Amino acid sequence: MQTPVRDLTRIEPPNALAATTGPHLVGAVPDAEPIDLAVIVPAYNEIAGIERTLALVHSVLAGFDRSSEVIVVDDGSADGTGAAAAACGARVIAHEYNRGYGAALKTGILNSRARAIAIIDADSTYPADAIPRLYTRLGQADMAVGARQLTSKGVAWIRRPGKWMLNRFASYLVGRPIPDLNSGLRIMKRDALLRYLHLLPSGFSFTSTITMALMANGHSVAYEPIDYSRRAGRSKIRASHFASFMLLVVRAIVLFNPLKVFLPLGALLFLLGVVKFIQDIFLMNLSETAVMAFLSAIVVWAVGLLADMMARLQMQPPWDRKS
Repeated sequence: MQTPVRDLTRIEPPNALAATTGPHLVGAVPDAEPIDLAVIVPAYNEIAGIERTLALVHSVLAGFDRSSEVIVVDDGSADGTGAAAAACGARVIAHEYNRGYGAALKTGILNSRARAIAIIDADSTYPADAIPRLYTRLGQADMAVGARQLTSKGVAWIRRPGKWMLNRFASYLVGRPIPDLNSGLRIMKRDALLRYLHLLPSGFSFTSTITMALMANGHSVAYEPIDYSRRAGRSKIRASHFASFMLLVVRAIVLFNPLKVFLPLGALLFLLGVVKFIQDIFLMNLSETAVMAFLSAIVVWAVGLLADMMARLQMQPPWDRKS
């Protein structure tokens, strides 16, 4: 059975989301007390792997000592993915057209009242049996992530250098080690997730952005090593997406912690000005280059402070902002 889609044009505060009924929900969330865990499976043309993925998830949850539910968001599939998921006993929410990986996750999140949200891909790559282990880490963390090993058979060798560079670059920007920036298997506390939901994109960068958001704002993120298998069906990620991911990381840190970018850049320009100024002293001739370097450093620092102020405002959820 397919469930109507919750309206994503409004993001309400956590308490309101937990109690909302009416036209924005259209009966999507049951009236019972919030459950402990919702497993959300975004799926776009994943007929090759959806049944096996759901069988593994249901098997794991059968032995899970907490209340749980499974939600599949059929993101405009044209291969029968939604019908196959419904036949497996999952609650299916269907998009009329393909909106993107992040949009599918948002739909699932806003259509559940669970206290914790787990996400797992529909292509049978991630080990569903890691879900209980990740859930136990939420006692000390706001998010627990399954960290894929670069040597796993599901990670193509051509992608390993790029993934390593991406993880190292993101780790530098947030000042904390990130073993796996964009793992598709993770569990998040609902309250922490909802605080940044309005900032999360609708594409594949959803997981990278929530990782950067939580880490840049002092949240605890735990990592558990997991195996990563070869996917069923065709991958939606291309090697050409690497540059886009690198740009995403820079954009994310400018949004969440802009001084991490602007302060070093300004310091580099200031240092160049100092070097040039010392050279000019020996030549007894103050050049425009030294002056421009100093002025550029001041401008970059000023822009960084302005960006930091705007970032702090953006960090406030819509329901916390004063009109």
